[in-house]
Amino acid sequence: MGKGGGCVPSKKKQPPVSDDPVSTTREAEPIPVNDEETNDVASTSLEPTISSKLKVFIVFYSMYGHVEGLAKRMKKGVDGVEGVEAFLYRVAETLSDDVLIKMKVPEKDVGIPEITAAELVNADGVLFGFPTRYGCMAAQMKAFFDSTGQLWKEQKLAGKPAGFFVSTGTQGGGQETTAWTAITQLTHHGMLFVPIGYTFGAGMFKMDSIRGGSPYGAGVYAGDGSREANETELALAEHQGKYMASMVKRLAQT
Repeated sequence: MGKGGGCVPSKKKQPPVSDDPVSTTREAEPIPVNDEETNDVASTSLEPTISSKLKVFIVFYSMYGHVEGLAKRMKKGVDGVEGVEAFLYRVAETLSDDVLIKMKVPEKDVGIPEITAAELVNADGVLFGFPTRYGCMAAQMKAFFDSTGQLWKEQKLAGKPAGFFVSTGTQGGGQETTAWTAITQLTHHGMLFVPIGYTFGAGMFKMDSIRGGSPYGAGVYAGDGSREANETELALAEHQGKYMASMVKRLAQT
């Protein structure tokens, strides 16, 4: 019973009150729904946005082309991993043109742009390549790292994976130490050092020919400058690119 003693109202929805006598005799018509619009809204609000490819920057310094050769083969490895793309960059030269001419340094590939420190923040992962100078990175690459002070101050590169690849003149010239001494640069930036270990498999154990590279990363023996990278060295570089790309992809999914 209601408060006024009347009948209990029906739980069924009553038709809306209207001055139109027709509307009181039938249920209100449902508002038409556009299926396409509904699907668009659902896909926009519920489905994750598909981002562009992950970026691996291959940043190098190469005087006579040995490191550059590894870098280009490394790009092939990165690009071979679905959803990841490699970009080649070189760091700025610090020697004058007169000195470079006297050293018979070949012209640089104009298709590979120079990178600035600020651009590193756009990378999801970085592979740094450089020749050795007494077991350490070449001055040109060190000058580039020295220019990243603002990034270090703001820790803009913290958490980004990074690796190294090198070129040396002799078998005892720093295939490991050149990469090892460079780790300090990553440490101060909070970056994640990604060595390749022995993931290259049997190629890491070959003793029948001269081969650069180590668990730290790919490498090439340049000798007096006339020796070119052999297929094993190039294959290791390609493997490192693929390995880094897979690591970047895995980190992005966590």
